[in-house]
Amino acid sequence: MTNTGNERRLTMGQLFAFFIPLGLSASLVTISHVIINSTLARSADPEIIIASYAIGLSMLGIIERPAILLRQTCSALVRDRTSFKAMTTVAVCLLIGMFGAGLLISYTPVGRLLFLRLFGVDESMLLAIIHVYRILMFVSIFSGIRCLYHGIIISNMRTKWLTIGMAVRLAAMYAVSMAYIHLFGVESGQVGAVIFLVGMVIEAALSYWEGSKLAKTLPLKKAGHDVEKPGQIFKFYRPLLYSSFIAVMIGPSINAMLGKTADIELSIASFAIAASLAQLVQSFFSYMHQIVLNFYRKDAALAVRFVTLCAFVPTILIGLLAYTPAGPWFMEHVMGVNERLMTASLHTLRVFMLMTLLFPWLDFCNGLIMLRGQTKVTLLSQTANVTATVATLVLCVWSTPGWNGMIGALAQSIGIAAELAVVAFAIRSASAAAVGRGTGAAL
Repeated sequence: MTNTGNERRLTMGQLFAFFIPLGLSASLVTISHVIINSTLARSADPEIIIASYAIGLSMLGIIERPAILLRQTCSALVRDRTSFKAMTTVAVCLLIGMFGAGLLISYTPVGRLLFLRLFGVDESMLLAIIHVYRILMFVSIFSGIRCLYHGIIISNMRTKWLTIGMAVRLAAMYAVSMAYIHLFGVESGQVGAVIFLVGMVIEAALSYWEGSKLAKTLPLKKAGHDVEKPGQIFKFYRPLLYSSFIAVMIGPSINAMLGKTADIELSIASFAIAASLAQLVQSFFSYMHQIVLNFYRKDAALAVRFVTLCAFVPTILIGLLAYTPAGPWFMEHVMGVNERLMTASLHTLRVFMLMTLLFPWLDFCNGLIMLRGQTKVTLLSQTANVTATVATLVLCVWSTPGWNGMIGALAQSIGIAAELAVVAFAIRSASAAAVGRGTGAAL
């Protein structure tokens, strides 16, 4: 693609200026959970209180998924006030549906059934968990508002506002945490839910403030942009939603199969520690799809160079933790891990290097899929991910149960590889078809 005018002046520095605030905001999310868990740990009965909050948070993770996808959808499809109006209609419908689901879970026997059967919680904890979720269900609503306006902010290259919003959110959460610790006391998991809600409300308010100003500056109708109706938004959004719910199966599948390894407690704990470190590093690079959505049509070669430059960084960082004294020092002095668990976690972390090597390319390719509007491919790719993950789990548990937590890391890595293979095949097939029609490989 040949660039003209201002597009010719696009530089690698501009891509980094756009990307780094996104990466920082994603990485800072982990601090939110550190603040909450450290607050709940000050209670008289921290194990039960943290558990009640964690299970409520797991349910929130499922219900909140439609809200998170509003960010990518808005960034990909909104270019004028007409498309933003259609996007807003879809968002309102989703938020109403999410609120209705929250009410069902919180105030009807549906919640009891889900927590007891799906999550397998003890009857004695049920009421505490439901009380936590009655607060957390509002988090999903404000998260949806935040993500809707994040899409506008990102597509208008104002990504620093995501970092600013997250920084203010963390400051507010820390202030509320200190108030509970020193003034009110920490007596239930609801404290964690309140801290999370306060932070999300503030971040949503800042996103709305900046995003709504940017939305007013958009043209009423951009020439050549044909997104006008909510139905067009849903056509793009629906496959992303379905594929995200397929992906929900991965976590429970790994935990269930690790329960059949040679040393169950060591397997689950080492996998959890290694996965948290891998996610901490990987989260910074989880916005590669936004590089595609916002820059690929302007300068495809530069976008590819950018991902090539960044793709190996998470693997290098994980390698430093897994193969140098930095990893043992961090696990011992920061995480408080004993020597046996540390050794198992380091072995598991080494296997996760495969996943961190593939993930930036997967996210980049998913950006191409979204840019082309081929979101139906995500249904196939996520299905491939789950199938490969489960198959690897079963094979490894049957043949090498002594690998313990490494089984989970290998299975998750193989799942990512399968997902990437399907997405890459779809992109190549579409490009070949475009060339065959004589239209050229525009993307």
